Amino acid sequence: QVKPQFESRQNRTYDMFKAIAYKTQIVAGMNYFIKVQDSDNDYVHLRVFQSLPQENQGPSLVSFQTGKTRDDPLTYF
Repeated sequence: QVKPQFESRQNRTYDMFKAIAYKTQIVAGMNYFIKVQDSDNDYVHLRVFQSLPQENQGPSLVSFQTGKTRDDPLTYF
């Protein structure tokens, strides 16, 4: 659901966009830190916020880090 948000911010489209790992952080909703493979050897880390259910909103891309590798650890950013 956040792929279009990411593509819009990067001003390009991605054929590959596969989540391979994630971590969560409980806040007034939930932060997801997601490692995504966007090409054969390139990865991006996404921070996605999902508000509480009663707010009835979809996930929102808050921040991202490009230029990551498969072995880079997912950390708060």
